[in-house]
Amino acid sequence: MRKFEWPKHSVLIIAVIATWLTTYIGYLTSFNMKIDNAMQQFILFINPLTFLLFVYGIALFIKKTKTRNRYIVTVSLLTSIIMFSNAVFYRFFTDFITLPLLFQTNNFADLTSSITENMRFLDVFFFTDVIIVLLAIRFIPQEPVQVTGRKVGRKVYFAAAATLLMFNLAMAEAQRPQLLTRSFDRELLVKNIGTYNYHLYDLFVQSKSHAQRAFADGTELTEIENYVKANHAQPDPEMFGVAKDRNVIIVSLESLQNFVINNEMDGHVITPFLNELTKDKDTFYFNNFYHQTGLGKTSDSEFIVENSLYGRNGSAVFFTHSGNTYDSLSNRLGENGYSTSVMHANSKSFWNRDIMYKAMDIQKFYDVESYSIEEGQAVNWGMKDIPFFDQSVDLMKDMKKPFATRMITLTNHHPFDLDEEDKLIPEYTSNSNTLNKYFQTVRYMDEAVKGFFEDLKENGLYDNSIIIMYGDHYGISENHNKAMGMYMDKEITPFDNAELQKVPMFVHIPGYGKGKVMDELSGQLDLRPTILHLLGIDTKADMQFGSDVFSPDHEPFVIFRDGRFVTDKNIYTQEVCYDIETGEPTDEAQCEPYVERATTELNYSDTVINGDLLRFKDQKDGSPEMKERE
Repeated sequence: MRKFEWPKHSVLIIAVIATWLTTYIGYLTSFNMKIDNAMQQFILFINPLTFLLFVYGIALFIKKTKTRNRYIVTVSLLTSIIMFSNAVFYRFFTDFITLPLLFQTNNFADLTSSITENMRFLDVFFFTDVIIVLLAIRFIPQEPVQVTGRKVGRKVYFAAAATLLMFNLAMAEAQRPQLLTRSFDRELLVKNIGTYNYHLYDLFVQSKSHAQRAFADGTELTEIENYVKANHAQPDPEMFGVAKDRNVIIVSLESLQNFVINNEMDGHVITPFLNELTKDKDTFYFNNFYHQTGLGKTSDSEFIVENSLYGRNGSAVFFTHSGNTYDSLSNRLGENGYSTSVMHANSKSFWNRDIMYKAMDIQKFYDVESYSIEEGQAVNWGMKDIPFFDQSVDLMKDMKKPFATRMITLTNHHPFDLDEEDKLIPEYTSNSNTLNKYFQTVRYMDEAVKGFFEDLKENGLYDNSIIIMYGDHYGISENHNKAMGMYMDKEITPFDNAELQKVPMFVHIPGYGKGKVMDELSGQLDLRPTILHLLGIDTKADMQFGSDVFSPDHEPFVIFRDGRFVTDKNIYTQEVCYDIETGEPTDEAQCEPYVERATTELNYSDTVINGDLLRFKDQKDGSPEMKERE
């Protein structure tokens, strides 16, 4: 009987197939990517192969068997790590890793609890191909490859790989025209070109953004300024200067979404104090207000509020552009006699805050070293909210008046852990441990805010202040849609996911007496001009994409960082136009005028940041000032 002979390059073939199938099965089991038709499923199936054929094919040029095998194992291990890392990251952010985030290593220690919470035992599956490759190397007989004389075979191999890549791109383009030039959605990129090719594309995009600054000369400002001026909203005369010379206290409410306001969980009121504020005559409560953050999460919300610019797509501006020139909210307030600060009981280096705050002209940062964290006052991300507010009020008493300070809370942060004595309501009961605990930490935060208001009153800081509070970003991601559907008693659709990006926003003016619930559609980019106008500071010459929410000219149009948007009539998400009243898909023509504008505005903001264009802007009169290129 003739002995079976393995084909040459058997290990290479096995490695390609093993990694291909491991990647595809990983797509189906670890990522909640919406597949609309058979063509999209086919593209998802083949797209890993377009990269793997090239990267594994390099082994064809390696003559020594041991060296070739080491290379194949290394590729297999690296691709497994990439898929595993993206899976863990996706469970928390519902997004894919980008290159700048890989270099934010000083955040990793603080993120440990969130990372480990999102690991699964079955994640070892991503390393199945490594095991298969090692077994193949161990048990399949191999001969040295004669590199010379096999040029034709290699040419055929790489020609086939290139053909498959072009076929993949052609199908992707048919499914999503201008995919690589217009898409702000990384999930669309992964679905169409694959995880590995997406990371190569991300590398290209990041390199391009750095080149933008090197070649910028300020001429790019004119077109963007014209766009900003055309969309400027004049302040409401009745509201302009209504809080002039008051202290400004801005509170970032960690992970607070609007669906908990005026709501209950199993008969338990979730936010009793904030509920009272919605009815308070000194408070404007905005119930149609959206966060506009990206992967930078809390740091993105800070950046947006300070600058009325969008965060960067796929990274945190706090890391990638902390050396830029900014015309921040803090800068403008400082110019108008305010002492400015940020209060956050966490490490000053987390999110690169110690560097970025200097770039935004924030005069003082009260980090964790400014607080005394006693036994029982620590939470996994720093200091619990109740003692944080209590000690912060003590610090405010010594601030030069008028002061403007931003406060960043901590307790209501994933994985939403609380000590037993801080649990004021029981856990929810669903298939999501994250959602179950979320209601408890929100309830704790509400109690902390209540105590904060009382402390301000007791210490004589309340009456001459204006207090602005807002949710910084979502707390419950789309990965928990099943549990959210149970809580909301409905199936969560892409329309609902967009609606769930609403966060509460409060403008509290003690003694004003004319507050009310505001249905005006608005977002975080609107906070900077709104706050400055309430203080009587004009913004018509500022480079900002938001507008005063109290202005009669304020436009009901909110753009998300990933390209989704909301108008007063529609929500546009996953390339579908929904009617805002019915939540059902409607005529695409209703959204078409806004699609191009959303892309334009996001690109303009990116251009300002990537080119560091504000270094060319004369801060006094708002006109472009041509400076010598740095």
